[in-house]
Amino acid sequence: MKTSYQAVLCTVAISLGMVVQGAQGPAAGAGARGQGGGQAGGGQGGRGGGAAANAAAIANATPNAGNGALIGGSILPDKPDARGWGWQVKGLMNPATPRPLYNKAKELLLQDKVITSFTISSYNPEQYCEIRKHFDFIWFEMQHSTMSWDEVRRMMLTCPGEGGAPMIRMPDALESSIQKATDIGAVGIIVPTVDDALEARDAARFSRFPPTGRRSSGGGSFGQVWPGINYRATINDNMLVTVMIETLEGVANAEEIAATAGIDAVILGNNDLSSFSGWSQNDPRYQDAIIKVHNAALKYGKFYGNAGSQYLNGYTVTAGTRMVQNGPARDGWTPPRGGGGARGAAPAEGRGRGANLPEPDDEPLIGLPGGQQPGTTTAPRGRGQ
Repeated sequence: MKTSYQAVLCTVAISLGMVVQGAQGPAAGAGARGQGGGQAGGGQGGRGGGAAANAAAIANATPNAGNGALIGGSILPDKPDARGWGWQVKGLMNPATPRPLYNKAKELLLQDKVITSFTISSYNPEQYCEIRKHFDFIWFEMQHSTMSWDEVRRMMLTCPGEGGAPMIRMPDALESSIQKATDIGAVGIIVPTVDDALEARDAARFSRFPPTGRRSSGGGSFGQVWPGINYRATINDNMLVTVMIETLEGVANAEEIAATAGIDAVILGNNDLSSFSGWSQNDPRYQDAIIKVHNAALKYGKFYGNAGSQYLNGYTVTAGTRMVQNGPARDGWTPPRGGGGARGAAPAEGRGRGANLPEPDDEPLIGLPGGQQPGTTTAPRGRGQ
């Protein structure tokens, strides 16, 4: 185990200590050098910036001069070519699938929009139905909560059909867990701590019916959650499969994860990556890690995101960030501050009901100024990512 662990760390060090080559190939007739943002001799010098400046920044683990006023690493993020973000996801859509999709979040991604969610960690049907009116998707928290599958099912059945897409952050990538999530009507899964292509493969294939996947046919409430549609013929295209990279092992394997067929989006678990790496989120080494994931997602035609909504502004990866946990509602709506009752109990009047909904569980600020730093013991507000 020790030898294997050391090998992984060596791989990470090598992967993050050099500029990754061979980004997404040029689109037909584009004449560009991949996603690098410049043709040979075009002033950019290939991927992301001048080779000499990159080499010096990497050697010293200092921010690249090309970052300007943005927070970034020693390398610059690749820029999309004419195909843009998610080109593979878009290319695999069945032309016969009705549009717009009933999965609002995936439809917006396909339209090159940024999607945000609201996190629900306890049983509250009224909260769920209200939140669906304003957000692109609902992040049902099944990794860091004590909710049951049946509680999530009953919330979905309270207001079926159109609205923010019900998606579940899974406890794992096991077939049995993904089967439950899809059978109760979720149109998206978010699988945490994916370290390699095998875990990514399982997330993708257990989420979809044949011929593209191996989801089993059986009972469930999905027909009640999505009434009036040909569910079996359309769910494969409506399913949004997201994997989270949260460790340096996952960063080292970012390309094989992003290359996995059936994965739609690759996002960072920013808090856990800071915790597992020991790097603060604004450390150039941490930024290099998330840029490596950014570039892998772009190269293989997937969408990229960050769990932390702070990445919507002020970072070199901001322009490529298409998906975050929580974040602002699309219509500008803000849930009034409030509290919730005990888990499973009917909320008291004015506490988690109607116009006084509880706030979501925010991405903690571990590894950011003012937040808990790696190696400390004080628990931050919110839940770990």
